[in-house]
Amino acid sequence: MVPIIIVAGILFVFFILGVRILNEYERGVIFRLGRISASKGPGFKWIIPFVDRMVRVSLRTVVMDVPPQDVITKDNVSVKVNAVLYFRVMEEQKAILEVENYLYATSQLAQTTLRSVLGESELDELLSHREKINLALATILDQHTDPWGIKVSNVEVKHVDLPQEMVRAMAKQAEAERERRGKVIAADGEFQASTKLNEASDILSKNPMALQLRYLQTLAEVATENSSTIVFPLPIDLVRPLLDKKDS
Repeated sequence: MVPIIIVAGILFVFFILGVRILNEYERGVIFRLGRISASKGPGFKWIIPFVDRMVRVSLRTVVMDVPPQDVITKDNVSVKVNAVLYFRVMEEQKAILEVENYLYATSQLAQTTLRSVLGESELDELLSHREKINLALATILDQHTDPWGIKVSNVEVKHVDLPQEMVRAMAKQAEAERERRGKVIAADGEFQASTKLNEASDILSKNPMALQLRYLQTLAEVATENSSTIVFPLPIDLVRPLLDKKDS
């Protein structure tokens, strides 16, 4: 009886040592005596203890921060740039067999690619055409990680840290641009106002009575204001009929 219990206990322990539980987003790559055997899906799995070894691989999208990198742009401006990388494992066997540590390898590749691509871009392009740079980074990284069974879905440049002297220079440039736009708007307003005044003078010059009516309207507007006494010259056209009558 005792030997049976001992054997049952050994078998139970042997069974427990081989139990593996995989989550829905995980896959298990099985190595049997050093050789790859199969890939296991989610759920309850059992492997032969001391013979099989399971390596878990997550199939979820990995969000990885790319540390800040010192980059010299094409126009010789030194900047510090960081980014965020989105990728996921598509083929778990390649991710284990083709590279020693796919997370570390992808991170290092992203850093070197970030420095390389931004080094070929000018500062204005880096600041204003970021989507183009993101697409170029994602394309290059996806090509290099494809043999590892990894799909790079997106790369986003997060922050561009400029030197203080460059920040001051850009601020002066922006201020000068605002002043230029203000002067252009003011000049355009003066031009439009002068054009309208010119048109109004042409109309008034063709009709003397319109000029007199405008004169009287101005007198009426001034009379309603509480101001000092104002002396207006009397238009000669108003007294000309009296002078002509006197002379006759």
